[in-house]
Amino acid sequence: MARKAKKGANRDIRVQADQEAKETSSARSKLDGRSFLYVGGRDCQVAHLRQIASNFGAELIHHDGGLREAVSRIDTLLPSVDCVFCPIDCISHDACLRVKTGCKKFSKAFIPLRNGSKSSLERALQTMNERDNS
Repeated sequence: MARKAKKGANRDIRVQADQEAKETSSARSKLDGRSFLYVGGRDCQVAHLRQIASNFGAELIHHDGGLREAVSRIDTLLPSVDCVFCPIDCISHDACLRVKTGCKKFSKAFIPLRNGSKSSLERALQTMNERDNS
């Protein structure tokens, strides 16, 4: 019995520490309130990518790059975001060209990501946050 209580207490401590770390990183983040468009990638990772952006205080809007959503919808999303991320290994050529053209038209930052991994997005957001803090 005592062993189960100890495991539960340890879990509670880890959850609390994780929550405090997220609050601390969000409090220091210069990305608070910003919104980003992520075009392409893997559908199974979208929730994780949104959580990563949320940890920085930002909102992540996802467009699948034309698999199920119309590529023309990208044009309607661009004016409302601060920046666009595209994982170059998980996006169609048509969607990528549409994003690049739209970013120029609306003066939005276009950030190609090496791949569609979670760590790739996290590194890009961390770099943006550090640049903004300087």
